[in-house]
Amino acid sequence: MANLGYVQLTRECKQACRFCSNPPSGVELSEAELHATIDDLVERGYDGVILTGGEPTIAPLLFPAVHYSRSKGLFIRMITNGQRVCEPDFLGALVDAGLTHLHLSLHSSRPAVHDFITQTPGAFDNLDRALQNVATLGITADINTVINAFNSDHLDETVGWIIGRHPVVRHFVWNNMDPNMNRAEKNPDVIPRLGEFELSLRRAMRLIAASGRSFRAERVPLCYMPEFAHCSTETRKIVKEEERCIRFLDRKGFVLQKQFLHGKSEACDACALDPVCAGLYSMNYHYDPAELFPIAGDPVAVMRAVLRREPEPELVARIRARKGLRSDEQPDDHGLRSPAGGSVGGGHDESAKVVQGRR
Repeated sequence: MANLGYVQLTRECKQACRFCSNPPSGVELSEAELHATIDDLVERGYDGVILTGGEPTIAPLLFPAVHYSRSKGLFIRMITNGQRVCEPDFLGALVDAGLTHLHLSLHSSRPAVHDFITQTPGAFDNLDRALQNVATLGITADINTVINAFNSDHLDETVGWIIGRHPVVRHFVWNNMDPNMNRAEKNPDVIPRLGEFELSLRRAMRLIAASGRSFRAERVPLCYMPEFAHCSTETRKIVKEEERCIRFLDRKGFVLQKQFLHGKSEACDACALDPVCAGLYSMNYHYDPAELFPIAGDPVAVMRAVLRREPEPELVARIRARKGLRSDEQPDDHGLRSPAGGSVGGGHDESAKVVQGRR
C-alpha cells in the first residue's frame, strides 16, 4: 500500500448524513495552506493525495488542488458522495485535470435506505449515474461504505448489487462508523453493535473474494473478520509499519498518525492475533468491550498474507513485541477512561498514547 495523504478541501456538504464524522466546522482552507499541505506530502515521500471533505466537489479549491497535486507528481483520488460527478461534463473536466480515481460513498443498495441515511432524496440514483460515468470515462472507482445500524444486515446485498450492475468496481472499503463528537451524537440510532453486522460483513467479504475483487475494513476488530484479517486497514498499516496524515478543517488541524491502536479488553489478552489487531475504536464510550472475544490464529501467517512474502525475522520480532500493548482506552479502577487517540485526531502527531499490557 502506498502512503496517501488526506486533504479536506471543505467541510460543507449538501447532504446531511446521519452519521457524518466531518460535519461543517466553519473553517476554510486557503490556497496557500493547500499548497503547503501538498508540498509537505511530497517532502514526506507520499505517493498520492486523497481529496475529501465535507464534499470536495463543491469546494472552490477542487480544481486548483487537482492541478497543483498533478504538477507535484502525486496521483489524485477523491472521496465523494457522487452528487456532482453524476454530471458527465463535470467528471470529465476533473479527469482531464488529472483525477484518476474516485471513492464513491454508497451506504446501501436499497435506494430508500441510502437516501434516508444521507437525508437526500435522489442521492442513490445520482450515485448510480456517477458509476456509469466512471465506466464511460475509463477511470477507476472504489465503493466506500460506512457500517451503521441501518445497513448492518445487508452489506452483502450491496456488494452483490455493485458486482452485478457496475462490474467496473474492483475494490470495496468498509468503515465501522466513528461515533465521537460528530453528527452521530445527535443520531445515536445509527450506531451499530458489532454483532449486528458480523454475518452480513462475512458474507460480503466472501462474495468479493470469490469474485476476484479486493476490499479493506477499518475500525473492525479482527475477531469480527478472522477469515480476512489481512484485509484490515489497521492491520496492514501495523504490518507494513506505515503512517497516514490528514489535514483537517477543524481544531485537529494537521494529524500524523503513526500508531494504529484502539481500545482492548481482557479478552484481547488471550487472543492469538493481538499483535496485529488495532482493537476496538471508541471502546467503553460507544462500543462495548464485552463484544470482543479471543480467536485462534497465527500473526505471522497474517503478516505473510499482507506482505505476500515471508516477513523478515526482525519485522516478526517487532510485531510480536506488540503483544500486550494497550492504548489508554482501557477501564481502570476508577471507572472508564475517555478515548484517547482513536483512529485519527487529537493532536499534531497522532501516535496514540499507549501503556504496556496488564501482567
